[in-house]
Amino acid sequence: MEKASSLWLLFSTSLLSCTTNQARLTVSPSSSQFFKGDFVSLSCEEDDSSAGWSLRRNTSRDTGAECGDEWGRSAGSSCNISYIDPLDSGVYWCESREGPISNMVNLTVTGGSVILQSPVLPVMEGDDVTLLCKTKTTPSNLPAAFYKDGSLIRKQPTGHMTIQHVSRSDEGLYKCDIISGHGESPSSWITVTGKPTNTTLAHEPSSPHLVSRVFLHLVVFCPYFISTLLMVSLYRWRVTGSDLIPVVTAPPTQARERLAEDCDDIVGVITEHHF
Repeated sequence: MEKASSLWLLFSTSLLSCTTNQARLTVSPSSSQFFKGDFVSLSCEEDDSSAGWSLRRNTSRDTGAECGDEWGRSAGSSCNISYIDPLDSGVYWCESREGPISNMVNLTVTGGSVILQSPVLPVMEGDDVTLLCKTKTTPSNLPAAFYKDGSLIRKQPTGHMTIQHVSRSDEGLYKCDIISGHGESPSSWITVTGKPTNTTLAHEPSSPHLVSRVFLHLVVFCPYFISTLLMVSLYRWRVTGSDLIPVVTAPPTQARERLAEDCDDIVGVITEHHF
């Protein structure tokens, strides 16, 4: 009995392990740079709250420290930093107790008077991106110069610059400088990602490669599932004996026929619509 139960548990676990929980770390206000003393809130946007996501970070003063443990104040799936400090500069991420982690974000905190408000999350190819050169005490529309990888891009009289239809070539290290002498910002990296490709059957119903992969998985999975069920059923039937009611209520032959019919139906539908 224990052997059969363990076998079934192993099989179920192998199926569940094919799925992964995911979380996405967001920052509010949405920026990669902050002034000393700013309020910052970080949140784990979860697909599955049961995964137990927590916020962690690597900075110059701590490594892998969890929110609430010497930094930040935990509020459900969020973490609030009421007074952020240059020592809080570093890499932040969400991590579940099951192991997976989210995207990572790099936050820079300055004690200076100028920051560059730039996207904290990767930017998608084709989107427009606006960079803002911001001062702590004066209006954020002062003339500013913008730099990429140390080279001047352009000077803007209003203190903000828009990059239209970004591409991979726009990826790099950006900073800005208030021309009137307030100073320059720290540098922040802007990441550009490609547009997502449709990989699901619903999005690409006519893709022969995708359909063939689904067909192959069904062909491989159905016999394996049937044989595993039969093995478990027969083993438990032999152990319990004829005096006890078997755990599997349907005879092995009927179970096999039903599963085979289900697999045939699924394969038939896929074949009818895509081949």
